[in-house]
Amino acid sequence: MKFHKVMAWIGASTLLAAAWYSYRWAGVALVVTGGVMWILLHFTRTLQVLKRATHRPKGHVASAVMLNAKLQAGATLLHVIAMTKSLGESLGGLPSSKEAQPEVFRWTDTSASHVTCTFQDGKLTTWVLWRPEQVDETNEAAPVPIAS
Repeated sequence: MKFHKVMAWIGASTLLAAAWYSYRWAGVALVVTGGVMWILLHFTRTLQVLKRATHRPKGHVASAVMLNAKLQAGATLLHVIAMTKSLGESLGGLPSSKEAQPEVFRWTDTSASHVTCTFQDGKLTTWVLWRPEQVDETNEAAPVPIAS
């Protein structure tokens, strides 16, 4: 278990103990009600993000370059899905390895540019922007200089 998860449980226990010491059952009820409210707010946000993502093609983003500029290390997968408004195309490999780490997802835009993101334990660790090579149409028929 990670350190921050242990600290969260210790903090919640301390808060409950302080509520019990100060106000007995009324304090415990207040702390539990606040915890349930926080869980419901998080659940509602998650559902809203996923609801918006259902109306978009899987792995599609408006601009891969703009997504690349907005990404920050440590962002959660839910945060990235909220930014792209689309579920990422999974590049994880076998369907039986859904819990394998790291998780790799790709978002592609209409110009065939794509951002490939790697998530370790649900947090963004690395991402790579790939852009197709641009062909300049004006220089296609230009003569090639010959060295003498």
